[in-house]
Amino acid sequence: MSLRLSPKVLLIDPVRMLPSLLVPLIGVLLVGGFSTRSYVWAAVGLVGTVVVALIRWATFTYEIASDRVEIKRSLISRSIRTIPLERVRGVDVSTPPMHRLLGLAVLKIDTGASGDDAEATLDGITVEEAERLRPLLLRKAPAAASTTATPAAEEGPSERVIIAVPRRWLLYGPLSGAYLLTPFALAGGAIGLAFQWGDDLGFGQDAAWSVGQWLWQRPSLLVAAVVLLVVAMPIAGGVMYAVFNWDFRLKRRDGYLVAERGLINRRSVSLESRRVRGYEIVDGLAERWAGVVRAWAIVTGLGDSETRGQLLPVVPRTDALTVTGDAIGPYRADLRAHPPIARNRRLFRAVVPWLVLAALAALLLSTTGLAVWWALLVIALILAALGVPLGLDRYRQLGHGYDGARVAVRSGSLRRSTAVVERRAVVGWRLRQTWFQRRAGVLTLTVGTGAGKGGYSAVDVSSTQARDFPSEVTPEWLAPFLHPPPDQHTL
Repeated sequence: MSLRLSPKVLLIDPVRMLPSLLVPLIGVLLVGGFSTRSYVWAAVGLVGTVVVALIRWATFTYEIASDRVEIKRSLISRSIRTIPLERVRGVDVSTPPMHRLLGLAVLKIDTGASGDDAEATLDGITVEEAERLRPLLLRKAPAAASTTATPAAEEGPSERVIIAVPRRWLLYGPLSGAYLLTPFALAGGAIGLAFQWGDDLGFGQDAAWSVGQWLWQRPSLLVAAVVLLVVAMPIAGGVMYAVFNWDFRLKRRDGYLVAERGLINRRSVSLESRRVRGYEIVDGLAERWAGVVRAWAIVTGLGDSETRGQLLPVVPRTDALTVTGDAIGPYRADLRAHPPIARNRRLFRAVVPWLVLAALAALLLSTTGLAVWWALLVIALILAALGVPLGLDRYRQLGHGYDGARVAVRSGSLRRSTAVVERRAVVGWRLRQTWFQRRAGVLTLTVGTGAGKGGYSAVDVSSTQARDFPSEVTPEWLAPFLHPPPDQHTL
């Protein structure tokens, strides 16, 4: 039986279309001199949004059959999209502010494909309908397919909370760095709107240029504005982080990992446990000092894994290891160090470019005497000095290992990433060697996986490690290439 979206969505669609109509409506009023005719045309535009919303609602239906989802649109032409339930990789249920006021939700069906066809969306169903559809869409595969699941993926109780992130941990949010640029993003957006809408709103782009020139001629005000933005970074970053990760909960529900979060837009993402192949733990420099990390699940066939695969926001490392071990499985071995030549390569790349820039600045300073080259020389020397501990730390963070069940790869310093994937997720190996690596005698070994990013690289391993590590993890693949065939008698 074909179903429709809730009629309440007709109260939302016209409001969502208003931003795209704002500039044309203002233009109509300005051109018409705020006359009666201009108000009539503006009203016609508003009524038109309601009519368009009504047509969209009336021509959109969906149906959940025994083995497929069908989404139909019909106005002048008829469009039917069919998605087999076996292709559904995840379900994302969110409740934006207006939807929450009306008791509605947005349900997205992730099929694991790439591009715009990666998902189907039911925008405007009731919350009760979304909860009813979730288990139907996430219907389990036949029992025979589930026999390959690991103990971590076995179905447990109907619902169990793995972790509920305490609100005091939201204070770690600004350490992640991604939210710290919020004040500058808002300022840049405001400047962009001023230039884009300047002519439409009547004050022209020249006015925006004039304001910029006025600030440029007053360096003290410009510096004060920049300082204000810098001071606002941790505050704005903390607020934005709290908005997106408020009341974060990770649950196990009927064989699925369910992550719920959000203050204004409450979001629930379901990941089928038997498709989870590992996890990735990430921390920045400030996060490492504070002992906190973030975690993502490595899932087969999941689109937009950076968002939908999030297992944990910024939490203490010990808690993250406990949660990933509970939800997926722990890694139980030490990482192996990379050869010393890898340290030399990191020191070279972290120091030498700045020394070259310093030498160039010194040369220009001696020929021109301009103070700007003196400032550049000092900055380049400071960055070269800082490159020494950075290069050493980047080398210390390199590592790879295998505990008999899972493969781990770690790299990075300013953004350190540790990926842990199950042995069954390994689908291939790739060896790559640049010209500089060939001279140094090292290689990049990539573990090919059928999940997550598709591959995770151990950078600058020795030739012995590049040979022995794949043969240790997947000996049956490489044995024919590592041992010569038995002698055969020639005729």
